[in-house]
This record gives sequence, structure tokens and C-alpha cells, in this order.
Amino acid sequence: MSNAELPKSVDPYRLAEQNTVLEGFVPLSAMARFNECISGFEEGGVCQVTLSFSMDGERRRIVVGKLSANVELQCQRCMGPKAATLVSEFRLGLVTSDAQAQQLPRDLEPYLTEGFNADLWAMVEDELLLVVPPFPLHERDQCPAREALEALEGTQVSARPEAEPRENPFSVLADLKTKKH
Repeated sequence: MSNAELPKSVDPYRLAEQNTVLEGFVPLSAMARFNECISGFEEGGVCQVTLSFSMDGERRRIVVGKLSANVELQCQRCMGPKAATLVSEFRLGLVTSDAQAQQLPRDLEPYLTEGFNADLWAMVEDELLLVVPPFPLHERDQCPAREALEALEGTQVSARPEAEPRENPFSVLADLKTKKH
């Protein structure tokens, strides 16, 4: 990976025609929407990115990307910090309208550009947002809330009365099926 900052704005159509590969990073501090979804990150934290611009056989402009970022999430079990590495691999089809987006094959996600300009940092932020887990959890045996959870589960198991087997309400229908009239 490169130690250079990824350019914020590029002409993706020209890059696709030239089969360009961009490697670099985007500072995590520059992504306001993403920062609302995580607990934090190390000072100076970055998202490492590789973007390959190309054209397919039907002359569609495509971006194939990989990214990774080390962040801190909030465990939804203990509400404590949980270190995580967010990783994404994606394939985007560059489009300038919704009509073009409808024409893309299923394996390409549309990425709407403004004319001949694409905000790469926004692209990276969008992809990071897609890989943030909805309910981050520590591994059960590593969660600080493990003992409380096990104690709670133990009392719930012992507090349940033994359930009597209930009769199937449709058993009457089975009897009707076997009787001959």
C-alpha cells in the first residue's frame, strides 16, 4: 500500500480509459458520516485503499476496489469498546444517471458521478458504511459481560417450567382423512 493520500476528486472516465490503479489512504477523520457510526479510531487513523479503474467488453467504466480500516466499535452486549478491522471488496459501474444505473449487470453496483468528476473520499466512505456491522459483539468468551450473561441465562433456564407436550390442533383433520365415509 502507498503512503500517499488518495486524491479527493478525479475524472474516473479518463482513469478507466487509461486502466489506472490508485493506491493510497483516506484519513478517517475526514469522514463525518462514518465517524457517527463508530466509537473511534487511533489518532491519525486511515483507511487503506486500492482502486482499479478499467473498461469492460461493453465499454462500461468500472471501479474495482479494496479497502481496510482499523476502528473501534461499541459492543452491543457489554457496551464497551471492541477493536475491529473493516474490510471491503467492491465492483462499481460508473454512471451519470439513474437510467444508466438500471442498465448495469447485477454484479456491478452503480456509482453516480457528477459529469466527469468523482469524489473518491465519498466513495470510500460509502463503502466503509456498508461494512460496519449492525450489531458488533465481542466473541462470547472475550466479552466483559460474559459472566453476567451466563448468570442470566442460568437463571432463565432453571426458571422455565417443564412444558407439557401440547396436542396438535390439526390432529382432528388427520383423523378425518383416514376415515372412510
